[in-house]
Amino acid sequence: MKMNGAQIIVKSLKDHGIDVVTGIPGGTNLPIYNELGKSGITHILARHEQGAGFIAQGMARSTGKPAVVMATSGPGVMNLLTAIADANLDSVPVIAITGQVPLSLIGTDAFQEVDTYGLTFPIAKHSYLARSASELPGIMAEAFRVASSGRPGPVVIDVPKDVQVQEADIIETDISLSSSRHAPDMRSIIEAAKMINRSKRPVIYAGGGIVSSGAFNELAELSEKNSIPVAVSLMGLSSFDHSSDLYLGLLGMHGNVSTNHLVNRADLIICTGARFGDRTTGKLAGFATDSALIHIDIDPSEINKIRKSRIPISGDAKEILAILNSHVDRNSREDWIKTINSERAEHEKEPEYMPNHPVSIIKKIASAASPDAIITTDVGQHQMWVARTYPFGKGRSFLTSGGLGTMGFGLPAAIGAAYANPDKEIICFTGDGSILMNIQELATLAELNLNVKVVLLNNGQLGLVRQQQELFYGGNFFATRFSASPDFTGIASNFGIRSVNVDPGMHSTFIPEEYLSGRGPVLLNVHIDTEYNVYPMVPPGEDNINMLKDAVCE
Repeated sequence: MKMNGAQIIVKSLKDHGIDVVTGIPGGTNLPIYNELGKSGITHILARHEQGAGFIAQGMARSTGKPAVVMATSGPGVMNLLTAIADANLDSVPVIAITGQVPLSLIGTDAFQEVDTYGLTFPIAKHSYLARSASELPGIMAEAFRVASSGRPGPVVIDVPKDVQVQEADIIETDISLSSSRHAPDMRSIIEAAKMINRSKRPVIYAGGGIVSSGAFNELAELSEKNSIPVAVSLMGLSSFDHSSDLYLGLLGMHGNVSTNHLVNRADLIICTGARFGDRTTGKLAGFATDSALIHIDIDPSEINKIRKSRIPISGDAKEILAILNSHVDRNSREDWIKTINSERAEHEKEPEYMPNHPVSIIKKIASAASPDAIITTDVGQHQMWVARTYPFGKGRSFLTSGGLGTMGFGLPAAIGAAYANPDKEIICFTGDGSILMNIQELATLAELNLNVKVVLLNNGQLGLVRQQQELFYGGNFFATRFSASPDFTGIASNFGIRSVNVDPGMHSTFIPEEYLSGRGPVLLNVHIDTEYNVYPMVPPGEDNINMLKDAVCE
């Protein structure tokens, strides 16, 4: 059977169960779009390629399945790079299919030519440059396997325009997403169980790998069976029941004081699906120096990369924890639990209720939201307030840019999550600095009429940068305050989205149910005071236990 390159790509998408893609067409990918228009696959027309990349991420992060984004060559690819790098650092399975100038023009500085393969190779899990239509069935099948297997990640397929129209004889290709993987080392797992049983003060440090593998029940079983408290990274926030007595909360720069202290006192850390990022560990030389380490990770390159482990175990967290649980003893750990409760009582007192404070606003939104709502955030103070405050449901309920920390992530990610989960409530927390990065996607949101509620915490500045200027740069506020304040409700209304201002005087009487209960998009422009900071905070380069807990930098 003869097919051209564009037909092969579209057929492969359908064979892999892809029924929606997002992107923007251009000169070099028009043959693909020509076939896409005949295929029955739905296309979400984003307003910017970075927005398209984050829409795809919203779909992939909320479902765990690969999502597809398309862009043309040159500026299209360049606009997409940030979303690719973001997906790579947060292990998100995205397939980016990009157009390229014809093979004969590569290297000639042709119109809209950039070296997509060279640009994306360091920031993607894998990159391909298709040189013939006959290569495409194998490339497409392999791309989906690579994106989904092991530690997930983005894959880029760059397809020159002449390859898209070139015909080839097609032989059916195995499209199974399964890939060969080694069975976990039973000896190491049994030794890990023995170490856990011997330990007096163990802590589980859970990361995004728990979410990726769906190891929620296995993590809960290990924690409850052996009475091991669970601290989480930013990416692991929805991995464990927030109402559990064994939940310690967020670890690291903006974590709980008691969490950082308890991890520092642990004699054993069981790290599952996390990578000891600097925002989690603080100064590495001062991080849990007396703790032995069991490190479980699907990516063997992460083990011993930053922190030397006593027992390294490479493999899928769900599979390994299931085996580990069968070898771990039941243990009430009464002394350790008393210590945990004492630390909490000392450091985690309920703050005075202040209706104008962002934390109070977030709690008020959370109380009105569905328990299974999916929460997205942008990056900044609002992200940390949400991370510290929101009672996320267990599962794929929290989508944020963790590794790259990309402002502009939240709105398009919410669009993707809403499209992939039409029966769920999607709440996007953003800031006035972040939303302006991809505000054009309000047009996409209005066009699709998705159930996304945007909560804009508006303080007229780049809040987290301003906070660091206040605390560590002598209050030299430079290039962080906006002298002009856009009319965000007017902007949203002109995009066709219902919107409302929530001024400071309205915070105590504001009823979020009025805006969250209905279907369709809503933007709440919530004005907050400029001086609020995110506390506690570990100063850059400090040990986690040396946290700032008030507005005085000592």
